[in-house]
Amino acid sequence: MAENDKLNNGLICIVEDDKALGTLLLEEVRDAGLQAYWAPTAEEAARAMEQKWPDMIVSDLKLPGMDGLTFLKSVLHKVPDAPPGFLIITAFGTIPKAVEALKAGADDFLTKPLDLEHFMLSVKRALERKRLREMVDRMRGLLSSESFHGMFGKSMSMRLLFDQIRQVARAQGPVLILGESGTGKELVARAVHQESARADGPFLPVNCAGIPENLMESEFFGHASGAFTGASQSRRGLFAEAAGGSLLLDEVSEMPLFLQAKLLRILQDGKLRRVGENTEQEVDVRVLAATHRDIEAEIRRNHFREDLFFRLETFTLRAPPLRDRGEDVEFLAARFLQQFALALDKNVKGFSGKALEMIVQYPFPGNVRELSNAVERAVTFAAGGWIREEHLPARIRQYEGEAPTSTTDIHGLTRPGEKLQTLAEMERRYIDHVLAASGGNKRRAAAILGIGRRTLYRKLGGQEESREAGEA
Repeated sequence: MAENDKLNNGLICIVEDDKALGTLLLEEVRDAGLQAYWAPTAEEAARAMEQKWPDMIVSDLKLPGMDGLTFLKSVLHKVPDAPPGFLIITAFGTIPKAVEALKAGADDFLTKPLDLEHFMLSVKRALERKRLREMVDRMRGLLSSESFHGMFGKSMSMRLLFDQIRQVARAQGPVLILGESGTGKELVARAVHQESARADGPFLPVNCAGIPENLMESEFFGHASGAFTGASQSRRGLFAEAAGGSLLLDEVSEMPLFLQAKLLRILQDGKLRRVGENTEQEVDVRVLAATHRDIEAEIRRNHFREDLFFRLETFTLRAPPLRDRGEDVEFLAARFLQQFALALDKNVKGFSGKALEMIVQYPFPGNVRELSNAVERAVTFAAGGWIREEHLPARIRQYEGEAPTSTTDIHGLTRPGEKLQTLAEMERRYIDHVLAASGGNKRRAAAILGIGRRTLYRKLGGQEESREAGEA
């Protein structure tokens, strides 16, 4: 919150034995949009705080019973890691004590008679410092988390994806990775490779959309010397170069139909024939294919072979869009801030409250890539140590929609104002999510959930149990 922002949250505890002054301060902070309560002594304030823990305390230094300095020390002793802001009010004759209070941890002190405008400015500054301390602590907590092969995420959808990657990596068949642009499909493919028994072999990513169609066959399968004009030397081809490892065919839907037929043959027989040769050679490579397109729609348009799709979808992974990753937006923003602040040698500590709110509410159609670009821009233009709303791209600042409710984030079940769900309702919602992510495959869903298939059918209400139980 910038200093000129209108305060619209925060709870203030005012400790003042002068009832008239206490009432005046109470009205001032409430007029600024804050909640507040008043106590005439530190002892009464401490009892009230057991029910209503404040964001900030405004306390007279000289009080009947426990004085303000002792009260400050008791509060800091109780919550050393997350203390409320603390503002001391003192008379001129007790300024040395006020300085002692600053050394003990108070945010500021004011002298009587109070200048109410200065008082409210000090309140705003103390609340801002507290909020920034909390943000720094939260970011440190986020940044301390380890990555999963370069992917970061704490949301339910990402934890599910990480579990699926571990299971799929143990198999040998091809993997189809689906997801919108910018969701990190190559990182998913790399994680599958690194979790597999092929981790010591090569990982070769290839963008099918970046190779001219007339060169594709030679690039993928290789050619013999003299196979065509300009082929003065033989070439192994990408499949041969990835032997013993994994080959990622990124944007596989861009591969022409004639080449899709040859790819299908390799997946079925493990053999390929170089351009200009009559003999086939075996090749040991695991094919990982990725696309942001709707493959089934491409099949209906005769742009993709249905038999190749059936072969590739042996194992299907879906990289979730950022709008379905809940808390990961703030998590990733903190990661990118650290990354670009280091790369650009900028002393940027974090986001203002308004900037962070805009980032969290924006749906990011470009997903993680768009978020990364937005944070890089913000770090570049940030001044004064904090990213504010004016540093963000215009499309984020001007977005007026509501943040979409994620159906894959367990935290979305308990938003303020929503009806709390029973444990059974939450369990059923998560089971439905796992089933959807598993493409309706109940065997795979049961394995992910760590339960037997009969248990899964029972939790689903018993439907289909008699028909499908024999498949286990």
